[in-house]
Formats: sequence, C-alpha cells, structure tokens
Amino acid sequence: MTGELESPARHLRRLALSVCVLALIAGIGALPAGAAGGKKRHPFAVNVQSKNQAGVLRSSTIRLAVRSRHSGTARIVTTAKQRGKWAAIARPRTVRLRRGAKRLIALRLTGAGSSRLTSCGTTFLRVRIAGRWRIRGTRRVRRTRGGDGQVLRANSQRCNLPAGVDLTNANRCDFIAPSKGSECLMPFPDDYYTKSDPSTDTGLRVDLKLDSTPENVGGTHVNPTDMNRSDGFSPGAPIVLRVPGMDTPAAFAQTGAVPITKMSESFAPNQPIVVIDTANNERQLIWSELDANATTPGATDLLIHPGKNLLEGHRYIVALRGMKNASGAVLSAPPGFRLYRDSIPTDKPVVENRRTHFNNIFRHLQNAGIGRGGLYMAWDFTVASERNISEAMLKIRNDALAQLGDTTPGDGVLDGVAPSYTITDVKTVGAPTPNDLTGSHAVENVREVTGTYQVPCYLDNAGCVPGGKFTLGSDGLPVRTPGNFQTARFTCNIPQSAVSGAYPYTAAMQDRTSMYGHGLFGDYTEVHTTNVRQLGNDHDVITCATDFTGMMEDDVPSAGLALLDLSKFSVIPDGLQQGFVNFIYLGRMLKDTAAQGGLAGDAAFKFGGTSVIDPGDLYYYGNSQGGIAGGALTAVEPDLTRTVLYVPGMNYSLLLTRSTDFDDYSAVLYPSYPNERVRPLLLSMIQMEWDRGEPDGYAQHMTTDPLPGTPPHKVLIEMAYGDHQVANVATQVEARTIGAPLRQPALDLNRLPSGFDEPFYAQNTLGALPGPAEDGSGMFIWDIGPKRDDGSGGTLGTDPPPINNTSPNNTFGVDPHDTVIRQTPAVRTQIADFLKVNGKITDPCGPKPCYAAGWTGP
Repeated sequence: MTGELESPARHLRRLALSVCVLALIAGIGALPAGAAGGKKRHPFAVNVQSKNQAGVLRSSTIRLAVRSRHSGTARIVTTAKQRGKWAAIARPRTVRLRRGAKRLIALRLTGAGSSRLTSCGTTFLRVRIAGRWRIRGTRRVRRTRGGDGQVLRANSQRCNLPAGVDLTNANRCDFIAPSKGSECLMPFPDDYYTKSDPSTDTGLRVDLKLDSTPENVGGTHVNPTDMNRSDGFSPGAPIVLRVPGMDTPAAFAQTGAVPITKMSESFAPNQPIVVIDTANNERQLIWSELDANATTPGATDLLIHPGKNLLEGHRYIVALRGMKNASGAVLSAPPGFRLYRDSIPTDKPVVENRRTHFNNIFRHLQNAGIGRGGLYMAWDFTVASERNISEAMLKIRNDALAQLGDTTPGDGVLDGVAPSYTITDVKTVGAPTPNDLTGSHAVENVREVTGTYQVPCYLDNAGCVPGGKFTLGSDGLPVRTPGNFQTARFTCNIPQSAVSGAYPYTAAMQDRTSMYGHGLFGDYTEVHTTNVRQLGNDHDVITCATDFTGMMEDDVPSAGLALLDLSKFSVIPDGLQQGFVNFIYLGRMLKDTAAQGGLAGDAAFKFGGTSVIDPGDLYYYGNSQGGIAGGALTAVEPDLTRTVLYVPGMNYSLLLTRSTDFDDYSAVLYPSYPNERVRPLLLSMIQMEWDRGEPDGYAQHMTTDPLPGTPPHKVLIEMAYGDHQVANVATQVEARTIGAPLRQPALDLNRLPSGFDEPFYAQNTLGALPGPAEDGSGMFIWDIGPKRDDGSGGTLGTDPPPINNTSPNNTFGVDPHDTVIRQTPAVRTQIADFLKVNGKITDPCGPKPCYAAGWTGP
C-alpha cells in the first residue's frame, strides 16, 4: 500500500502516515495510491496479509507486511472505529525496519478487539505507524507520527441469528445449549447464573431466577433464595447437561467419554470430556455417566462427577468435544454455542457482552491443549469459597462456645464452664451375660445414663423443634432469637470394663470417652445397639450420643415436606448445623472437669466415689449417616483430633440414587417432580445448600488446612465393599479429598465388576504398618466375600456394586453396611486402637485384603 505526503511543509512538521485498511468483516483491502492527496510518497508501504475476518479471529492476529524507504524503528498501533468511537484492537508492537526490506509483522488481537471485530455493523480499521529513522543523504534523525489518515468503510454484515438460537429467556437461561421450560438451567453449574458481588471472596453471587428453576407437580418453582446466598457452586456436585443424541449406552461408548471404570482417561490427550482449573489450566480427575434412572433417551442427562472435590474459590472450565451418537456420527454443536466458537457476529448485546468472556475460555482451553474448532460445548463455573460455605456454621459455633466462656476455640484450652444438663434416667444393668456373636465377651453395660442439656438454638422456631431454619441478619448469617434454647437429648454407655471387682460394682477405672453418631434418620438411642456396646466393653470406651438435628427420626415429616417442595429443603442443612453445635456441647460436657461442671463430677458416672470419665480424652465415632455427617462435624469440632468414620461418603447428590435407602424417599420426590430430565439437576442444585451441613462442603479442611478456630484432625475411614446404602464411590471421593491413603491390598481382583480396570485410581497407598503411616489418616476396605449359598438355603456375601448411578437390588446378596461392624471383632479393635491418646492405625488383616463376617478369602 502506498500514498503521498500532502506537502513538503507537512512532511517537515509531522511526516505522518495513516494506512487504513478495511474492517475485517468482508476482508481487508489496501489504501489506494495518492489517497492522502499529496505528490510525494510516504516512507512506508503497508500491505495487510490477513484477508478475511474469520481467519483473523481464528488466529487472533492481524498480519501486515511493512516496507520502509528508510532504516529505523516504528511503533505500530491498530485501532477500529465502531458506532463513532475509536478503540485499540491489537497489542501495539515496536519493530526495527531496514531500508528497502519488507518486514512481516503479526499484531495480537486483544479480547476487546476480538469482540469489536466480531460485532455486526460498520467497522473501520486503521493502522498507524510512528517511528524514528535516518533519511538517506542526511545525518539528521527524523521523527514521524501517524496522522488521521484515511479510513476505508467496511462492508455491512448480515446479523440474523442462526436457526436454533433462542434468546427469548436469555435474562434467566443460558442460551448456549437448547433448552425449554424448567430445563433451561442446563448446563449446570454455570457462571451465567451469577452476578458480580465485590463483597464476596469470589467476587460473585449465585443469581438463579425463580421462573428458571424446575417446578413440582403443583406448578411451584424451587425457590432459589437459599442457593443464592452462595458465592459459587458446590465443590463436589455433579455437572449436569443434556447432549441430545449422546444419550444411550451405545452413544456413550462411541464417544469414549471417561467412565468410572477407568478414571485415568480424564487425562488422555483426546478425552472428549474434560474439566480444567483456570488457575493452572490443569485437568481435573473426573468420571462421566448417563443417568441410568431415566426411562427414555430423551430424558437422559449426562452427569460429570469430580473424582476429588474441586478447590474452593477456583474457576473451572468444562469442555466437550467429539460427542457422537450410537452410530458413531459426530454431533453438531448447539447453535447458541457456535456463536462464540465460530465467531459468528450478531447485533445482540446479550450475545456480544459475553464474547470477551468466551474468548478467555477458548484461550485457557488452547493453553490446555484443546482447540476451539472441534468443541461441542464449553462453559465455566466458580466453586464457592471456604468462607462462604463455612461462615454460618463457624459463627453459631463460636457464639455458642462464647456463651460457655470460651472465646478462643481450637487453642487446646477449654475455657469457661460445661453446658447446663439434667440427668433424667440411670439404668443399672446386672451381671455380665455371654456375647451371642462371639461367645467370649460380655455385651451388657454396667450403666446407661440418659439426660438432657441446654444448647443455644439458632433456628427460627422455639426450642429448635423439627422444621426450623435459620433467620438471617443483614450480613446473611444466622441470628439467634434471644433466650431461645434447645433441650437436647443425650445418653451414655458405661461399659463393664470401667469397673472392677465383683458385682455389685464398687470400684471404678477411668475410661476414654467417644461421641457416637447415629444412622439415617435415627436417634441418639442407637448408641445402645450391640456393636457399639461391644466396642465399649471390649476396649474400655465410654460412648455417648446425641441427635443429628435436621436428620434425626423426628425430622422425617419435615424431610417429607421438603421432598414435596424443594423450596423447603434448607430445614435439613440448617438443622444439621444446629446438630453440630449440639455435639460440640456434648463434647464439652464429657471433656470439662468436675470443677467446670462436666459429667465427670456427676454421681451417675461414679462408682465408689470415683468417676469413670477421663476428662482429658474425647473422640468421635460415627456409623452410616453418623459417618457422613461426622465428617463435617470433625472439620468444625475444636475439642478433638481423632475421628473414625464407619461407612461414610459424600456428597448426597452423588450418593442418593446409589443407595437402597433412597427407595422410600424417591417414592415421594419423583411423583413431586415427574420430569425425569430435571431430577439430576435438582440434586445438583440443592447440594449448594447441603454443603453447609455435610462433608462435601468441609472435606478440604477435615484433616490438614483446618478451618479457623479448629485443630488438624486424623481420620480413619472404614468402608464395607459393595455397601448397599453408602456407595463405595462416594467413600472414595471423600478419601481422596481429605488425603486418607488406602490400605493395600484392598481387594481380591476377582471381586471387581467386569471391565473395572482402575477401582482405586488416584488413591494414595497407605504405607507399611507399623511405621510412619500409622500416625496419620487412612482408609480400609472390608469385604464379606462374594454372594454364595450358606449351605442351608440362606445367602452370604454380596455382589460388587453397580457401576452406574443406581442402587443394588435384592438380588445382590447380603448388605455389608452393618454386617461388617456387627460380625467382625477385628474392625472394632482397629477402631479402639485409633481412638486413644497417641492412637495408631493398626492393620489386623495380614498380607491379604481385609476379610469380614467370617469370609476368609477365595
């Protein structure tokens, strides 16, 4: 491209050049000779090598060829004019030019530049050069700056939306995927459903609209108010979306999506489904599956699960490519997503306002080795922050302890006094009786002590009766009604090992104390079941329990109402947080001295004037739901450092459909929400609330990296292989997240489902015992063996668990969930070895996998 200076006078004043090229919409042209109106040639000639808009946007560069009549340096700036305003569209670049030589130059588009050039309407592009060079024949150094120059008008673009793009509900539904009605929140989670909020740690606030959420059979949409308290989404909930055509097992197999049976495929170079962390562009451990509970392909969602919880406060990108149908044909990307992937211009602000954001997504994916051209869909979401998930629980914990006189929880000093309590019943048990299971150990307690104690109530109903939820203040945190207390229940087992001499007992020995967490919608009296009494009697442990408010037996009616209308779901996580305060208060009663008003000074716990309670020791042991909720309790419990979680797991949105316990509850939920396509979405949505009351929201702080006012903890996980109630995969996700290494050998290879190549992928292996590993956390798997005939018409053992998101049925055999702990003394011995001062992880299994309930291996 050439031109002439207007006059010698102007050449001496400014020696200016403005080379103007077309607007990268229909193509980029050249400024005709003489366009500047003068007779002398400019010192530069510029030719635009990029010839079309799509190519520029695809490469994110403007390519120029510059020839100079003189040697020197030049700074090249590219700007564009649209709707009367000029703005830079590429990063300026300074280059050296040699007289008579042509220099090829690439200018990188900025994000704003990409958006501007993609937009519809008339756009003008201007290349300006300013430089210093030596004019031939003189020794003077001249300086030139670009003038206004001439601008060529771009061709107008057609901006009709492609077929299939529906922006009707773009104010509340992401349009990158086809959606209709109550399904419009997919894909989920998605930062499209957030708004800016500088007051949060992520800078975001979830902003779901009422008319976008699924509705129940009565037409009531799920109220998102409690979800919208979050500054991001759940760290462990499934990612849910519809991929029409990739909705059958054959299509899933053709696509090659990462399965639960081979999670290492998460990192395969050509893996069709990936999740990356934008902090480092690294892929995350995931597995994917189709919803096996759907009855037709048209109702089948794709679920993507984190194999280890995502990090709090981090932003993640989900990318799908190469989605195929059952015949192997590659599916076309949704038209709404193609607007961004293919740089299709529009004149719609709701589309264009996101273009810079999507260009950022594509750059992250490119840096992770994933090109944009083959994408089926990609989007991003942000995980809620540590503070946002835990701040309500920590506030009520700290407030409750301050009322006892302790304002510095977690410092190892129990300041203040014990909670006020009342003993309501003392049941004295007679002489020992033989153990029906082992024939060698007594199972009866010496004494069972029952009572009540007063706990500050943070729910909105008097006395924290079932059905209450938090009242929130202006800061979004719970506010307690002055004078509102819950009369919580407790009961304790005093084992025979706590006394000496002949019956009736007159002398006492101090035993360690452990709190006990009950099972699904059970209550505190579960501590009196045989296996818990056996633990106490055989190993000198006093076990005491209270209720998990929110998920105890009395909460069943409230849970039923929540299943009819998930707008009422917050009663469960809010109630659980109140329950954690109740357990912390029970721990204070057990650990405080007699002088502080602890149970150690009460006559009900004395024999011959001596208390059986050693106030220096406190531990936690939870079973089933007690193992699940006990993980969250552990993360916020300031007064203990050792926990055993028997058959635990997280998160409930992963666990529910894989549990036989869910059969009764789905009989209420499913008729309430008959649209099969939104059921996985509903579970993922309410997980944001559930995270505040279950380990999914606390697992990253359960062991190391403790929450404020909380010490680090050591955790022993006991898993029953093939568990019918708490899916093994949910236990494994928790173990990976908290850093509990797995004891090997974990299973005999013939116990794995067919095709399950990597049952324990990405789980660290527990070191040799005894050794350094015994002083940390760990995970053990106990196996009752394959399903088999017991020789008298009965059944022993169990089949391996299903590999999809369904629960075992009655053909699978014996449920090992309770069988292991009830019929395996070695498990209870291991628990007792761990729950004591200077406790250790012991290995009672020898060189083989850990066998249970009479199974001795193949």
